[in-house]
Amino acid sequence: MSTERLDPPELSPATGFSHAVVATGSRVVFLAGQTALDTGGKVVGETLPEQFERALANLLTALAAAGGAPADLARVTVYATDVAAYRERAAELGRVWRRLAGRDYPAMAVVGVVRLWDEEAMVELDGFAVLP
Repeated sequence: MSTERLDPPELSPATGFSHAVVATGSRVVFLAGQTALDTGGKVVGETLPEQFERALANLLTALAAAGGAPADLARVTVYATDVAAYRERAAELGRVWRRLAGRDYPAMAVVGVVRLWDEEAMVELDGFAVLP
């Protein structure tokens, strides 16, 4: 796969995301929403960063099962039950992202939601990747 990340100078600086990702490849992988579920189906993590880390790890595990890597992510949507808390912890969440997924940022959005499927879940990530 080849990806080109575009951040036009006419837009605000992209920090922790890319404004646009042009991807060429032969296989598109759609990733279901992942929360901080453990293998037993229980939400783990008491804090937003803990839950974000587990949700991202789960998303990357699904991607790896399809033969992909973090750099193959073209789009990720984050659903947060508390957007203000997400913004407050953005630097910490960014460090988690870089540790698990690196610095090849996909196009991203954060969407505030009233609640997620599991009431204890604070964050959910879904997305798609383009593989060679």
